[in-house]
Amino acid sequence: MTIERINPAELARPAGFSHAVVASDCRLVFLAGQTALDADGKIVGDGVVAQFRQALGNLLTALRAAGGRPEQVTELTVYIVDVDDYRAHAREIGAVWRELAGRDYPAMAGIGVQRLWDTEALVEIKGTAAIPV
Repeated sequence: MTIERINPAELARPAGFSHAVVASDCRLVFLAGQTALDADGKIVGDGVVAQFRQALGNLLTALRAAGGRPEQVTELTVYIVDVDDYRAHAREIGAVWRELAGRDYPAMAGIGVQRLWDTEALVEIKGTAAIPV
């Protein structure tokens, strides 16, 4: 299996994402949206950085249960309740990504939303991974 991250010189240099990701000879894993729920089903974490850490950790736990690893994440969508707050903490959020998932970035989108299913949730992360067959 190969995963190739493509960042054309004609596009602005990406920071914290890849413009395109191509996976071949793989099995796709579709990862449900994860918020900062703990094992008891309660939102944890004060602030967007702590909630991002918990949500990403939950997503990676689901991925590992499906037989995947963080570097195999090919696409992520982050739903954000307060985009300005998320942007203000972008460096810290990037550090959390590198700590939990490494230095390979998937194709990503950040989408501002009015609220999430759990009213206390500040972020929700869903994605796709490509794992070897």
